Amino acid sequence: MEHVTRPVLAGILTALVGFTSSFAVVLAGLRGVGATPAEAASGLLAVCATQAAGILWLVRRHRIPLTLAWSTPGAALLASTGAVHGGWPAAVGAFLVTGALVVITGLWPRLGRLISAIPTPIAQAMLAGVVLELCLAPVRGFAAHPWSVGPILLTWVVMLRLARRWAVPAAFAATLVVVAVDAARHGGPHGALVPQVAWTTPSLTGASLLGLAIPLYVVTMAGQNIPGVAVMSAYGYQVPWRETMTVTGLGTAAGALAGGHAINLAAITASMNASPEADPDPARRWVAAWTSGWSYLVLALVSTALVAFVSVAPPGVAGAVAGLALLGTLSSSLAGALSAAEGREAAAITFVVAASGLTFFGIGGAFWALAAGLLVRALLPGQPRLTAPGGEPG
Repeated sequence: MEHVTRPVLAGILTALVGFTSSFAVVLAGLRGVGATPAEAASGLLAVCATQAAGILWLVRRHRIPLTLAWSTPGAALLASTGAVHGGWPAAVGAFLVTGALVVITGLWPRLGRLISAIPTPIAQAMLAGVVLELCLAPVRGFAAHPWSVGPILLTWVVMLRLARRWAVPAAFAATLVVVAVDAARHGGPHGALVPQVAWTTPSLTGASLLGLAIPLYVVTMAGQNIPGVAVMSAYGYQVPWRETMTVTGLGTAAGALAGGHAINLAAITASMNASPEADPDPARRWVAAWTSGWSYLVLALVSTALVAFVSVAPPGVAGAVAGLALLGTLSSSLAGALSAAEGREAAAITFVVAASGLTFFGIGGAFWALAAGLLVRALLPGQPRLTAPGGEPG
């Protein structure tokens, strides 16, 4: 019986950890670029449903534990970028372009190699600068609402000691308790409790293309897809690169019309389904990913009610758990950005510009951070030129 239930339980656990660890980041990102609460709830529903469909399709065809996820770094990018010229419809247009670029990456290997050629310290520094503002939310939230945010932080610290993997999900559970107490005092949650899709007619502006679509594409590829391939390779699985990029790109484009920002290969949670902990037999681990796909469909059905519930939380509470979810991303990104002595100045410039919240010509700081980092790196003596490496990613 254990050989049957073990991968099933691993798949359910993967979906729960993936969802609870960063759903607040997705909501913060969508609201940051102009979505209403209903549109943000629709976007969360969209990314849950599209990544679930993508997992089920790819696992059925290839029988490997291939797990998809929403772009957590991308959501953090949205939160740091803020509203773009053209508002929410322009943001949706940027999501569509991102999906198209991911599809092109699968069909045209040279583009994937070009993204792979962006120096890791530059990409990691941009990501670190993007998530920094959200990572400050727990500190600011505690200062403003100590009795609401304090129990969340305490739960997180205790679980870091006892079971690190469960630290953020446990903090999320503590958040639900805090919200439930506050909701009982203020008449309960408001808004729709059943799944509702809010369709948006997209538009596209130059600012949304340069300031949102291209940075979202870069962080999704460099922060999720390429590491996801490496994780799967570490466990002996070869990702079907072209098909995976096509599926995730089309899924991103389809979900964009309902407010979803981007889906991609899972990087962190991928190991939960692909490791021996899911099943000692590598040939059976696909069952774990298959179960994750169905679990995400269930989570999609309850996502709207969850958003309505969290919306009554005191200001800063949801942001606190989002910041805690991104601390691991911040620490690993800073380590990657500053690990090499050569070119450290370029990485530092990239980080500072990305963290500054700079908006120039209506274009957000992530684009300028990448441009500034690459320019400084090119001007430094002794730095190799930016050339695309041979071979196809994955």
